[in-house]
Amino acid sequence: MELSERRFARARSILLVSAIVVAAIILAVVTYRTTFQLETIRAQAVFEATLGLADEKVDRVDRAIIEADDAIMALGEGGRPDEVPRRWRVQVARQTPTVTHVVVFDGGGAREIVAYASRIPSPSDDLMRMLLLRRIVPDLDLATLPLGQIKHLHRAYDGVFFLITYWRAVQSHPDGTASERLVVVHHEREAVARELLEVVVPDPRSATARVNIVDDENRVIFGPHLGKSDLIVAKRFPTTLYAWRLQVAPTASTDLAEKARRRRLLEMSLLALSCIVVVAGVVALLLATAQERRLAALRGEFVANVSHELKTPLALVRMFGELLMTGRVASEEKQKQYLSIIVRESERLTALIENVLDFARVERGKAAYDFASADIGMVVARAVDACRYRAETEGMRIETTLAPIEAVVDERALQLAVINLVENAIKYAPGTDVVRVEVQNGGDSVSVRVIDRGPGIDPDDRARIFERFYRGKRASERQVRGSGIGLSLVLHVVNAHGGEVSVEETHGGGSTFVVRIPVSGPDS
Repeated sequence: MELSERRFARARSILLVSAIVVAAIILAVVTYRTTFQLETIRAQAVFEATLGLADEKVDRVDRAIIEADDAIMALGEGGRPDEVPRRWRVQVARQTPTVTHVVVFDGGGAREIVAYASRIPSPSDDLMRMLLLRRIVPDLDLATLPLGQIKHLHRAYDGVFFLITYWRAVQSHPDGTASERLVVVHHEREAVARELLEVVVPDPRSATARVNIVDDENRVIFGPHLGKSDLIVAKRFPTTLYAWRLQVAPTASTDLAEKARRRRLLEMSLLALSCIVVVAGVVALLLATAQERRLAALRGEFVANVSHELKTPLALVRMFGELLMTGRVASEEKQKQYLSIIVRESERLTALIENVLDFARVERGKAAYDFASADIGMVVARAVDACRYRAETEGMRIETTLAPIEAVVDERALQLAVINLVENAIKYAPGTDVVRVEVQNGGDSVSVRVIDRGPGIDPDDRARIFERFYRGKRASERQVRGSGIGLSLVLHVVNAHGGEVSVEETHGGGSTFVVRIPVSGPDS
């Protein structure tokens, strides 16, 4: 048995050491990665911030152009498409600062201009008409253009970029026929730069970054030259100025460095927390191991004590039973004496077995109680009567002062608790002549006091005597046999009644156990 326990303890120690080694390796790896990858983290933080800035600016420019297109398109809803240019100049020209021309073409193959409007009429309007008819309109994707859907053309003609918005509309005629119209909107490059790019790109909130716009050949369309950097983020305009890209390059890294520093602090805090958890886990494991060993030792002592407690009455019952069976006891008085011994030891054996069974039920959490109104004085009196014979054999007498008090209790459980307290007083207070048992009225509670004049309980043991298997120093020193479960059963019974149990030093020497339970039951 000892060999197997040593092997188990050794295996447990090996497992514990292995767990600590694994934890140490993990912490070392994390520390290494945290220390040598801070630059990578910082670069990632810079990239994320720069990408967010680029997305925000691209979205703002795209949204502004689309809002202007929607405002012009709304002019033709429910009316004639060829009136859109005139309405634009009258109603929404100020709302569309980047738009310089609005043109309506017929739906025939000639693509003739039906209506034309310019923000500022000038001789260059004729050149714009010719450019639209000869070069721009043929490049429009009209074959796949659904009715009423907006599309954009962003292309350079003779080195100059044009942003064209176009959509198809249907015009109904008084004779019941309908014709198709093509509406074309020209966003001027200079107006886009003046009204949008200069407002959106140099965002005062982005003092840590430089921004420009380039074409597909990396020629700067707007903004400064950014040079070469690994941290430049380019973002293409998704729907409008799709031939251009917006580029963002960070110029200051104070905020980003602070972000990296906070991230490093967070990871170091996590490392420290991990170390604390590992240490706490090891300490908890060691404490649990020590507790398990202590409980194992207490269980072994419990088994030995219970075995001895069972062996003694069984031996007496067997011995006196054999004497009576052989018929060698001629005196009737002796026969009665032997029979009384057999009965007494049988009762003692029954009480011990009931204690063990009750304790087993408590350990499994299956202890059940049947609460009913009862006279506490009568309940305690029956418990005392069960202990009188043993007290008399030890040369003691039990004195009682039992007030008749009605309370809601489990009679059997309360009797078991009182019997355990009285038998402990008889067992641990030899040489004394009196054990007192009192029932007192406490108003909304009732008190049961068991008083002895024995050697008392060591002050260091009073806080632990109600623990299972625990036995005080003086009991061990005097080699008084016991199971170590009696007082733990008392505590469980009292707690089930919603009360409390305590031990006090008796004036003049000895111990006084006090049980207090509410009169109205455990639910009060």
